[in-house]
Amino acid sequence: MTGASSGIGAAIARALAGRGWQTVLLARREDRLRALSEEVGGEYEVCDVGRRADVERVAAEVIERHPRIELLVNNAGIPGRRGFTEIDLDRLEEVLRVNYLGAVWCLRAFLPALERAERSDVVNIVSVAGTVAYGPAGPYSASKHAELAFSRSTTAELRSRGIHVHTVNPGFVETEGFPQASVLRSALMRRLVVRPEHIADHVLKVIERDKRETFVPPWYRAAAIAQAVAPGLVALVELAAMCLMPGLEQDEAVRL
Repeated sequence: MTGASSGIGAAIARALAGRGWQTVLLARREDRLRALSEEVGGEYEVCDVGRRADVERVAAEVIERHPRIELLVNNAGIPGRRGFTEIDLDRLEEVLRVNYLGAVWCLRAFLPALERAERSDVVNIVSVAGTVAYGPAGPYSASKHAELAFSRSTTAELRSRGIHVHTVNPGFVETEGFPQASVLRSALMRRLVVRPEHIADHVLKVIERDKRETFVPPWYRAAAIAQAVAPGLVALVELAAMCLMPGLEQDEAVRL
């Protein structure tokens, strides 16, 4: 599982361990990975999914120890903090590498082990931002749109090979990288924020029930439909949201 050192990734690791899964945790911060792996009785590898060579090296090491892998969770993600006209271009590239290409590289690198398991699952933690283009968070939204397309296409491509791909689109989630509750000014908006444990429980249900694409909470699906059929209305809602959330740092308005 990628992005395992905190937030949703750590919550999923704990939930999986509670169900008896043997976990291999991937992230960049070794101190946190070590502590969490000891807590859940799993393994860890320091890995920056934004670097393809890093992913391929770690995947080879993990597959040598575990030739059959039954579950891959692509959870790693970072915010952009700016729109297209203001974001630093190096940061833009990093956002695309981590949020989109990281998932592609991980799937490709672990594919042989997933196929050897005969029946395996891939969970891609995408975002409502992958279905709704939010202006001030353009680079982040674009990376999640790309990840969503990747997740949907591989759902169809890999099912016949025994690999079940699941797309999970969270909305507001309180995490270290996306501190929603602490920055939202409106009490109404704060009530929309869920905890990482809520997403972790949802992921377990998605795997058990073999759900292809879900939103957390479910009513966020309406936003995706609205974007498709009434983009003008969505633009007005975005303006209203920005008025309710003055000072909110760009793509902190949506979770990874």
